[in-house]
Amino acid sequence: MNVFKCENIRNVVVLGHGGAGKTSLVEAILHKAGASDRFGKISDGTTVCDYDQEEINRKISVNLSLAPCEWHTPKIPNSKINLIDTPGYFDFIGEVMGGVRAARSALIVVNAKNGVQVGTENAWKYATEQGMAKMMFINFMDDENADFDKVVAQIHEKFGAAAAVFRIPIKEGKEILGYVNVVSGKAYTVKDDVETEIPIPEKMRENYDKYHDALIEAVALSSDELLERYFAGDVITDDEMRAVLKGSVKNGLVVPVYGGFATGKTFAVRSLMDAMLKYLPTPNEAVETACDDSKPFSAVVFKTLADSYGKISLLRINNGVLKADSTVYNVNRQANERIGKLYLLRGKKQIEVPELHAGDLGAVTKLAVTLTGDTLAKQGEEALPGIDFPEPVLSMAIVPQAKGDEEKISAGLSKLREEDPTFTVTNNKETKEMIISGTGEMHLDVITSKLKTKFGVAVTLSVPKVAYRETIRKPVKVQGRHKKQSGGHGQFGDVWIEFSRHEGEELIFEEKVFGGAVPKNYFPAVEKGLLECTAKGVLAGYPVVGLKAVLVDGSYHPVDSSEMAFKMAASIAYKEGLSQANPVLLEPIGHLEVVMPEALMGDIIGDINKRRGRILGMNPIGDGKGEVVAEVPMAEMFKYATDLRSMTQARGKFKFKFERYEEAPDVVAQKVIQSAKSE
Repeated sequence: MNVFKCENIRNVVVLGHGGAGKTSLVEAILHKAGASDRFGKISDGTTVCDYDQEEINRKISVNLSLAPCEWHTPKIPNSKINLIDTPGYFDFIGEVMGGVRAARSALIVVNAKNGVQVGTENAWKYATEQGMAKMMFINFMDDENADFDKVVAQIHEKFGAAAAVFRIPIKEGKEILGYVNVVSGKAYTVKDDVETEIPIPEKMRENYDKYHDALIEAVALSSDELLERYFAGDVITDDEMRAVLKGSVKNGLVVPVYGGFATGKTFAVRSLMDAMLKYLPTPNEAVETACDDSKPFSAVVFKTLADSYGKISLLRINNGVLKADSTVYNVNRQANERIGKLYLLRGKKQIEVPELHAGDLGAVTKLAVTLTGDTLAKQGEEALPGIDFPEPVLSMAIVPQAKGDEEKISAGLSKLREEDPTFTVTNNKETKEMIISGTGEMHLDVITSKLKTKFGVAVTLSVPKVAYRETIRKPVKVQGRHKKQSGGHGQFGDVWIEFSRHEGEELIFEEKVFGGAVPKNYFPAVEKGLLECTAKGVLAGYPVVGLKAVLVDGSYHPVDSSEMAFKMAASIAYKEGLSQANPVLLEPIGHLEVVMPEALMGDIIGDINKRRGRILGMNPIGDGKGEVVAEVPMAEMFKYATDLRSMTQARGKFKFKFERYEEAPDVVAQKVIQSAKSE
């Protein structure tokens, strides 16, 4: 592949709901452009972009994938389109965020059968928030249930008048015969990839007029001058409309809508590619910053690919030229990085190039310290904006299937963390579990599958143990007496301790011994003995919190007493005292904030009540959404991410964090205690 400069490049991220046909559309574009020698199929596992074994097995996209191709038109020769294929399933939102960070335009793919879905709405939201130019492609128009007009109506309802139809498919039954160009006002039939101009079919004239008027309105809304005339009732000519159309699309004020199907006749794909060159901005026309080869070098890493052999860092060159066999500076890590060979990636295929110019996307291998989101630049340059990845919402415990695999698991997860920053790994010292947290069940399942296929270690996932606590309800005064004689020096320690509850968590130890009943040099031993005991309560073996212990009396032996003896005496007093002090189990309570469509608020509140939650507030927040604030026991929340997605058709989001401990209901406590006794 040739090396292209900024003014000849289009960086386009392909977004949409799962099942919209994004990967198939990218495959069709690559094939049409001559960038692949066969038309791969998802069902066969032969597409360029879904090359990872997880993707082949599951028949869905899991990772973002680069798909560059050259495309030329008579008016725009020698050009390159860098497509970024992204997953449509919500568990892989981190891949979408990386793709959005690298691109300047978005191609939103919509399923002609299913219409606008949650993933479509999210795609529009992401692209709009980044100030991207957008295009839409209504896919699967060859299906007998496809309804172009119905989907366009949904698009207008959800996204407004900015979305304007540029081409209407001419369809008879399942057959796509050609198209009507709304911009030029001409119609064509296509046979063997040869276009023949025809009059606009009479049965499509009404539709054409409707979409043409909508296009004029969309363009008028993007121009202050035309808008004033439009509302004044002046006629805006097609020439006037076309004069501002390109700028309106590049600025994101008009969104072209096309229809076709990726896996059949290629004229729809060809016209889409022509439109990408014609309407979408080059990197130096971007809203964020104009790129320039002559400026100091800077680039952002938007994706890392990692396996047991090393890692590949995917870059978007912001400014300057990156050459092979050079040295750059990682601004975030404050360290130099050696650049070896440079590559363009097309799926898994690596195409070596001598240099990468401003605006282009490429890859470099074996960077030592660089992670996703980092900036590579000349020393002294400022860091570029990174990537705002979502917080994990689902946690599970990892259980090795073979003893002794813990180190392999940690090493494998560390490598996968480089590749996917949207999951975290923690070791819970209290429950002695390794906890992995991610964006959903499928996300965590893919991670464990990759552990096995890439790093040869098998694990299972289980619901994490809840970190309960224990405390006492009433004050008691007890004696702890340890006496043992076994020849020679014996062991003797005797203490009287008052136990009570306080509001903090740490053990409070005090001494109020009079007359030297217990020598001062044994006080630390008593405190240490109690502190060690609080790691395990008398009900279910959970740590004890809020405990105050006051040493008030005792006795000692001048020969047989020792620090160990007084530690043992304190332990005896602890066990006896807590058993008498009406011990109680405490459960962790979390603070929950849920945002959902306002119409579903009742369902969300009902579900929270079933989880023993307490509603603290209900607030409308605009745009048809509402917020529910509540406190819920953490034991009831492990699968909440999955349940909320199901209840809201993935339109709900939530935040949940630990708030405090409080007494568990007796029925809950008894279950926990019985479970602990059976282990």
